[in-house]
Amino acid sequence: MIHERNVRARRVSRREIAMKVVIPGGSGQVGTILARALHHEGHDVVVLSRRPQPQPWRVVEWDGVSLGAWANELNGCDTVINLAGRSVNCRYSAANRKEILESRVMSTRLVGQAIAATARKPSVWLQASTATIYSHRYDAPNDEASGLIGGAEPFAPSTWRFSIDVARAWEAAFDAAVVPGTRKVALRSAITMSPDRGGAFDTLLGLVRLGVGGSAGDGRQFVSWIHDEDFVAAVRWLVARGDVEGVVNIASPNPLPNAEFMRALRQAAGQPFGLPASRLMLETGAVFLRTETELILKSRRVVPGRLLALGFAFKHPLWRDAADDLYRRWLRARHRQARVA
Repeated sequence: MIHERNVRARRVSRREIAMKVVIPGGSGQVGTILARALHHEGHDVVVLSRRPQPQPWRVVEWDGVSLGAWANELNGCDTVINLAGRSVNCRYSAANRKEILESRVMSTRLVGQAIAATARKPSVWLQASTATIYSHRYDAPNDEASGLIGGAEPFAPSTWRFSIDVARAWEAAFDAAVVPGTRKVALRSAITMSPDRGGAFDTLLGLVRLGVGGSAGDGRQFVSWIHDEDFVAAVRWLVARGDVEGVVNIASPNPLPNAEFMRALRQAAGQPFGLPASRLMLETGAVFLRTETELILKSRRVVPGRLLALGFAFKHPLWRDAADDLYRRWLRARHRQARVA
């Protein structure tokens, strides 16, 4: 009886604090992580997607280019979290570059126009950005106050400069949006690690399990990352913190060199060795896999200066512990899938 009363009390509490959260571009890997967590907590989640698929939460079609009926979802909602943008896991051909840039800039402008036109504006607009905006460096970490914006590094490939140009344009579109009464926060996010199939962790773990999960290049480049539970917690925290606006780095406080990162992942998976891949091997493989080596070779030494200064507590601040947790969850998920099959 006491247990039933406690359950009912928690449900009442959830209803009292439930938010309506609209997530443009929320059908990708990170959006699904966020939608799933918020929906589980009892919030009214609405994902805007170009290709709607059935989900436990509502999914509404939009094209990311023009205003339509989808814009009604923003009127009176509490939070907008815009994650829209074409995947960068591709070759940077002229056509792909155009789509990567326009999908981010145009959708950000569009969300701003939709918010500005609402009678009851959302309290907060969280806008995806990227930690890739920072310089390729080894000497010191990049935080929001003292971090170096990239693009002028000696010998940086044009693909790296392109990514920084995209990040700058993305944030410029967000800054230009005039939405009085709505707090704006730009999320410079590192790679979100989750056990979901097809994500970054799943891909890297696949290499480890094949015995080819050694260091990439010279292994000195820093890997910035964030555990999926900390990503969701940081988003929740930023929504609740009415005094925080502007740029916020969403990353673990402990980035580490690629060689150490991969070693910890191999240890978590119980794999005693991993063949390394030279830069030339990676460049060749990237052509066949239709991706870019920037995703692996650029040193992203990014730290969450503002989150730490304002008291946000990370559940998984160290990669060694995070990798152990993610691997255990990955195994449980695969075992469940095997039983269902």
